[in-house]
Amino acid sequence: MFRGASTLSLDDKGRFAIPTKYRNQLLADNGGEIICTINLSDPCLLLYPLSEWQVIEQRLASLSNIKPRAKRMQRLLLGNAMDYQVDKNGRVLLAPHLRDYAQLGKKIVLVGQLNKFEIWDEARWQKQMQDDIAIELGQEFEQDEDLADFSF
Repeated sequence: MFRGASTLSLDDKGRFAIPTKYRNQLLADNGGEIICTINLSDPCLLLYPLSEWQVIEQRLASLSNIKPRAKRMQRLLLGNAMDYQVDKNGRVLLAPHLRDYAQLGKKIVLVGQLNKFEIWDEARWQKQMQDDIAIELGQEFEQDEDLADFSF
């Protein structure tokens, strides 16, 4: 499971190095094979180990491609998905269209989300964190049955 946030540098070619603590797990469990695609709900990218992405692909394949929303989701997620192999230095070269979608600058944030990572531009990540904290502190959130019994 992936957790925590790491601030990383994106080089001029669009490469970043996966932190060692995650790299070793990705290499051991998936041979370094990862999939990156766009996030439909936030201005960031989603980075999956191959085994986790295969679950997503199965779910997408089970959707009816006759229904407009399902077809859009398939088109956007699958059409933007890129296969990558973590190189010997632990780097990943992100495709230009993915970097453009997330408006990635020189500094990015790799955010663990249990079975995947989000990749954010650092400034956008900071803004998202401020917004999310303000909403939670201001109690301006809707009631969510899934969270009714959640405590920590």
